[in-house]
Amino acid sequence: MTETPLLVECADGVLTLTLNRPDKLNAFNADLHRALAEALGRAEDDATVRAVLLTGAGRGFCAGQDLGDRDPRTWDAPPDLSVTLETYYNPLVRRLRALPKPVVCAVNGVAAGAGANVAFACDIVLAARSARFIEAFARIGLVPDAGGTWLLPRILGEARAKALALTGEPVSADDAASWGLIWRAVDDEALMDEARALALRLAAGPTRGLGLTKHLIQDAASRDIDAQLDAERDAQRAAGHSSDYAEGVTAFLEKRAPRFTGS
Repeated sequence: MTETPLLVECADGVLTLTLNRPDKLNAFNADLHRALAEALGRAEDDATVRAVLLTGAGRGFCAGQDLGDRDPRTWDAPPDLSVTLETYYNPLVRRLRALPKPVVCAVNGVAAGAGANVAFACDIVLAARSARFIEAFARIGLVPDAGGTWLLPRILGEARAKALALTGEPVSADDAASWGLIWRAVDDEALMDEARALALRLAAGPTRGLGLTKHLIQDAASRDIDAQLDAERDAQRAAGHSSDYAEGVTAFLEKRAPRFTGS
């Protein structure tokens, strides 16, 4: 059994989080959830962390919930799965969406069930061409969770969202990219190099402005145009007060690359 469910490394402004239960295809259990919560709390509070990179160890990204913890043959009564969602998955998705820093997800293999939906909750998703995304809930009599019923129709539209959720058919990385589920499919051997390069690029960027942009885009679907214009106004005021804005304009006028500090 893996002793450390999550590998954490911080370098050059990037906090790399590697799901580390490869013998279980990095399926979620309570220990992994707690480790992720602690690491994302660090990302929120540590000003030296300016981007997050999430990936998986071994041959898969994440197989969703560890069903070894859900064996009906051991039940005295059916479990209340809402407790698991309220305790672990819902806070995780909310935290990823609320983090005022970009989150890159590198899907290195199968992403199934909650594993797929956690990936979709990240800001920019790259996947190895061998990766597959599977809304596996229907196969075991459940509904999509970890934000799946909110994310999928907004990304794909109702028809494709229903088809994926009701059939549980796998989606290839190339199809996921062409449908807009993810940013890009890349060759397997290039995945981590591309993901790290992207995370480093974002970490060197204007962190305040990137976080504001992330939230504006996420919230746009719930606003009308007038409310969104007001939100842009308020966010631009905040961005304009940042030292990175002053540096960006100065660098443009001096015809040099900007040196953003994230403040």
